[in-house]
Amino acid sequence: MLSFLKNHPFAVEAFLDRSLVLTFAAPKEALEGLIPPCLRLDTFEERWGFLALAMVQTSGLRPKGFPPFLGSDFFLTGYRIFTRFTTEKGRNLRGLYILQSETDKRRMEFLGNVFTHYRYAFSDIRHSENIIQSTRSGLVIETMDGDILPEGSPCHDWKNARKFAGPLPFTFTYLPKLPIVR
Repeated sequence: MLSFLKNHPFAVEAFLDRSLVLTFAAPKEALEGLIPPCLRLDTFEERWGFLALAMVQTSGLRPKGFPPFLGSDFFLTGYRIFTRFTTEKGRNLRGLYILQSETDKRRMEFLGNVFTHYRYAFSDIRHSENIIQSTRSGLVIETMDGDILPEGSPCHDWKNARKFAGPLPFTFTYLPKLPIVR
């Protein structure tokens, strides 16, 4: 009905208090079925695709220009796949395709689904200094200091790994054409 609202009709601003992005490599065949036909996987060595889990504690999220006291604080989680899109003019764009987003506030779930295509769901996510967990999502993450590539990483060094750490300049959404009913 008011689908134009989902296309980010206004800019927002917020302070990002903390963020953590985990990127997982998977054989490209395991991820290809999760993206729409207009996108292609952004791969490493033509073998690996990448799935990112981004977690951000925001404060003061509000429409741009609104006073800070009208902002709200949310914990946001996003599940994204690294993809590429070729425009009609042949430009190759690199970005993330949204699979799912979660938030710890019902208000953000509602408003996020009104104004974006990010597919928000409410989650019971809890976080402390170094633990993030959600019973509903089956998520338990314990962080520690260090910058060592995990054993078994397909990336040979940090230079290659950072290419799949985000953020990227584009976020892609796919809206299949609906049949016209007459």
